[in-house]
Amino acid sequence: MDENKHPPRSRSIYLLPNLFTTAGLFAGFYAIIAAANGQFVHASLAIFVAAVMDGIDGRVARMTGTSTDFGVQYDSLADLVSFGMAPALVMYHWALAYLKFDSGVMGRVGWSVAFIYAACAALRLARFNTQVGTTDKRWFIGLASPAAAGLMMSFVWAFADGSLGWSGEELRFVALAVTLAAALLMVSRIRFWSFKGSGNPGVKADRVPFYVLLLVPVVIAVLAMDLPRALLAIGVVYVCSGPVYWLWRRWRPVGARSP
Repeated sequence: MDENKHPPRSRSIYLLPNLFTTAGLFAGFYAIIAAANGQFVHASLAIFVAAVMDGIDGRVARMTGTSTDFGVQYDSLADLVSFGMAPALVMYHWALAYLKFDSGVMGRVGWSVAFIYAACAALRLARFNTQVGTTDKRWFIGLASPAAAGLMMSFVWAFADGSLGWSGEELRFVALAVTLAAALLMVSRIRFWSFKGSGNPGVKADRVPFYVLLLVPVVIAVLAMDLPRALLAIGVVYVCSGPVYWLWRRWRPVGARSP
């Protein structure tokens, strides 16, 4: 026996980040089941839970040194369910399905737009995986799928709880526009802030300006006042920030543009 041969390294620690990924996948699956049963608030909450799990699994993998190609691919597949299929189906059951009562054509438009959202989420994830390490970490190219899902589900949650008096059937055309806009922004070339750092040389990617830290208690206070409506407002502001920044870069004087 070769005494110099070291025993294989235990791979049990790799279970930890994948547990969070699996929890996110379960949350996305539960959202689909809940939506099919008409429990749209529960479905929306489940997708937000999936977003939290998606944020944790990557950090756990980096902290424990257990990042692997398997984990990256598993995370993408889980994200496709949680932020692609689940939001599309929740939105369809809550609002888009009612388009069939306008006409047969509109009914087909409803499920087609839901499919377009799911397909764009898949394309967004595939593009992200091929661009890892080659793009500026400060920005997402195209709306990130968790952010798109957050916009969709905050919209559903804000009205599905009944406090505003509008139903999915009444908001079906607004829901159609929100779904299509989220889908197209995911596959666009518009840049969205990733909250992953300042981009200055020598500064770690996870560091952010101090003023961002000051905003944390403000955001918490706003969320505590009216969680679903506050999440919707934050989602709308973030989604609009990308196109606004794109327009600002196009319209400002050529000499003032950064490379």
